[in-house]
Amino acid sequence: MAARLVGRCCWRHLAAISLGKAEENRGAGPRALRELLEAAEGPRELLELSEEPGLSSNQASLVISRLSRLAAQQQLEAQGLLQDPRFRQLLGVMDSQISQVWNNSLVNVLKSLYSLVQSSSREMQSVEHEVLWRLRRLTFRQLTSLAEFLAARPQKDSKLLAEVVRKLELRWTELEGTRNVTRNVVTLMAKVGHVSPALMDRLEDKALELAEQFSPEDIRRITLALAYQNRRCVPLLRALSYHLLQKHTELGLATLTDLVFAYGKLNFHQPQVFQKLATDLQPHVATMTPVEVTRCIRSFALLKWLSLPLFEAIAQYALDNAKQLSVAHLCSIILSFARLNFQPSGSEDFFNMVHEELRDQLDGLEAQLLTDLVWSLCVLQQAKPHYLQRALVPDFCARIQADPSPKAQNLRVKLLHINATARLENPEYRGPFLAPNMLGTAGSTGEGASQLQGSLREALTGVLGSQDRARFDAPTIYGWQIDAEVVVNAENKPLPVKDFVAPHLLHAEGTKPLPPGARRVAFLRWEFPNFSNRSKELLGRYAMARRHVQAAGFLVVDVPHYEFLELKLERQRAAYLRDKLNKALAKDLAS
Repeated sequence: MAARLVGRCCWRHLAAISLGKAEENRGAGPRALRELLEAAEGPRELLELSEEPGLSSNQASLVISRLSRLAAQQQLEAQGLLQDPRFRQLLGVMDSQISQVWNNSLVNVLKSLYSLVQSSSREMQSVEHEVLWRLRRLTFRQLTSLAEFLAARPQKDSKLLAEVVRKLELRWTELEGTRNVTRNVVTLMAKVGHVSPALMDRLEDKALELAEQFSPEDIRRITLALAYQNRRCVPLLRALSYHLLQKHTELGLATLTDLVFAYGKLNFHQPQVFQKLATDLQPHVATMTPVEVTRCIRSFALLKWLSLPLFEAIAQYALDNAKQLSVAHLCSIILSFARLNFQPSGSEDFFNMVHEELRDQLDGLEAQLLTDLVWSLCVLQQAKPHYLQRALVPDFCARIQADPSPKAQNLRVKLLHINATARLENPEYRGPFLAPNMLGTAGSTGEGASQLQGSLREALTGVLGSQDRARFDAPTIYGWQIDAEVVVNAENKPLPVKDFVAPHLLHAEGTKPLPPGARRVAFLRWEFPNFSNRSKELLGRYAMARRHVQAAGFLVVDVPHYEFLELKLERQRAAYLRDKLNKALAKDLAS
C-alpha cells in the first residue's frame, strides 16, 4: 500500500514537471508528456492530470486519446469514464480552447471521442465542427487516416466523411508526395474507395502507375477491393496479374484464396494466373478448413477453370473429412464438380460417401439448394431415384411454379432437366414426373442470335435446299433448345420435318409417323462460353444437354465455334455440315 502511494506521488510529481516543461519549451513538453502518458498503467493516473494547474487544451486532448486507448485495451466501460468529474473537466479544458489543439491531436481526439461519448453530445459536435473548419490545413496523411476511420464506422452518411472524401478527391495528386505512396493507395482503395467512385477512379489510375511496386499482399488487397466494389478495371487487373506472375514468391494460403475469390467475383480470366494459383493451392488442400475449400472450388467453378490435380485433391479432402463437412459444404463441392463436369478418379468411393452423407438430409434443404443438388447429380449421372422423387414431388414443384421471381424461373428450367433425366436416363424410375402444364415453363433466353447461330442457319438451309426441311431453334419438353432439327429417310435424303409427329416438342406440328428407316438429326451449336476455360470440353450443363438430346432419339451433329467460325466461305461451311452429317449417319449405320 505504501509502495503504491509512493509510486502515485512520484508519478504526480513527474506529471507536474512534464506540464511545466510544456510551458517552458514548446517542443520538449509534448514529447515528455507523451512519454508520461505511455507510462500510465491505468485511467486513474491519467484522470489525475485534470487536476494539474496549467493543463492546456492540446495536453487535455492527448490525455483523452490515451484514456480511450487504455479503455479499449482494458475493456473498460465508457459510461464509467463519462460519469467521472475529472474526465468531464478534461473535456471542458479541451473544449474551452479547442482552436489551440494541434491538428494531429485534433484528429486523434476525434477518433477517441467516437468510442467514448455520444455523437450528439456538445463536445463531440464541437470537435467535429473544428475538424471541418480545419480540413484545408490538414495534411494528406491526416485526411487519409481520418477518411479510413470514418468509412469504417457504421454511420457512413456523415457530413464530415463527405467533406473529407471531397478534399481527398481534390488533393489526390498529393499522393505522390507522401512517405509511403503505395501503402496509402492500397489503404484508400480498400477502405475508402467504396465511398466515392470519383476518388476510386483516381486511385485506379495511380495504382496502374505503381503496379510494379506492389507486393503480393498489396495485390491481394487491391483485387479484393475491386471485387467487393464490383469494379472490373481491366487495365489494372491485367497489370496486377502480370506483376503477380513476375514475382516468383510463394503466396500464402489467405492470399491464394482471396485472389481466386476476387478473380471469380469479377469474372476476370487470366489463365496463367489461374494455373499458378491452382498449382500453389494444391499442397495446402489437406490443411484447409471446409469454408476455405468450398470458397476456393466455387471460385474456380465460376471461372470455368478445371485443374485436375487440384480438383482430385479436393475430392480426396472430401473423402477424408466427410464427417467435418456440413451438408452445405458438400453440396457446394458437388455443384462445382457438376459445373465443370468433373468426375473424380475415385468416382465410386466419392459418390458412395456423398449418398451416405445426404441420405437423411434432403428434407431439410431449402428449395433452391435441393434443386441445385439434384440437378448437379443429374449432370454427373449420379441421380438415384429417391433424389428424383424428392425434386419432382407435385407439392414441391407447385411451390416453385407459383414463385414469380427470376430465381424461381431458373429453378423451373432445372426441374425440366431433372424430369428429362428421369425419363431418358433412369429406366428404373417410375415417377412422379412433372405435370404437363410445367413442361412449357422454360421460356427463351431473349438473347439475340449469335454469329454462329445465324451462320449455321444460313449454311444448313443451303445444304438442305429448303427451309421446310429443317426446324430451327425448337424448344423441347426436356428444357433444351435444338438449334436445327432434320429428318432424313432410309436413303439419307432430307424430308419436310414439319409433316411428322414430334413428341419432343412443346406443341405438336405434324401428324405423320416417321417412315421406316427414317432418323432424326439434331444440329447443336457450341459457343465459346459453353466450354471450360482454354479447353474443348463442354461444361456440365451442355454435356447433359447433349446426352439428353441423344437419349431422346436424335443423331447429334456437333457444331463447335472453334471449327465452324474458322471457315470464312459459304461453300466451306456447307461442305463442313455435309461432312459432319454424313459421318453421323455412317456411324449410326455402323452401330
